[in-house]
Amino acid sequence: MDPDHFHKQLDQHRLTEALRDAEQATAGKIFVYVSHRHVEDPMPAAQERFARLGLHMHEHRASVLIYIVPKTHKFTILGDKAIHEKCGEDYWKRLADQLSTDLKKGDLTAALLNAITSLKATMAEHFPHS
Repeated sequence: MDPDHFHKQLDQHRLTEALRDAEQATAGKIFVYVSHRHVEDPMPAAQERFARLGLHMHEHRASVLIYIVPKTHKFTILGDKAIHEKCGEDYWKRLADQLSTDLKKGDLTAALLNAITSLKATMAEHFPHS
């Protein structure tokens, strides 16, 4: 899928509101990034973007990046050290499986909103807003 077409299918307002709402509930940060590149393995690209955004410098080490690659129909979810340690590998796998299932349904906004809602609840549990 063309990244511009992907963007046009998203309800930016609803996603922005969901991210803002999550920031009010947790000390962690959630970011969604849509790549315009052709990326076969999204994890290294997500790690690079994570570093470029400075997410690893967040004081609680509880940032999460949802990195989407429309051109190859792939994505990854990358959690910083502290949130990853609190949640464990099984949580990230379940979240990725759910996002994959939701994306395949075709409502891209709903898929991302579900992922953000899940992350918000988990992050608020482990890193409540101070």
